[in-house]
Amino acid sequence: MSLSEQVQQALEEIRPALQRDGGDVELVEVADDGQVSVRLQGHCKGCPMAQLTLANLIERVIKERVAEVASVVAVD
Repeated sequence: MSLSEQVQQALEEIRPALQRDGGDVELVEVADDGQVSVRLQGHCKGCPMAQLTLANLIERVIKERVAEVASVVAVD
């Protein structure tokens, strides 16, 4: 399984929690250096808690599931 597929699989685990609050997340890119770019959608986009969601949920779960991931950043 490719790195991108592994990250997508981790996002699928996270997605139901985000969708319960009216949000979602889209995988934009997995760079060769291990940086993952995601786009927050719905209520997550622009939410005051978005940075906490990114760090404490999305980044944490992706890094736990995919050891090669160095960081996760949100893009517009």
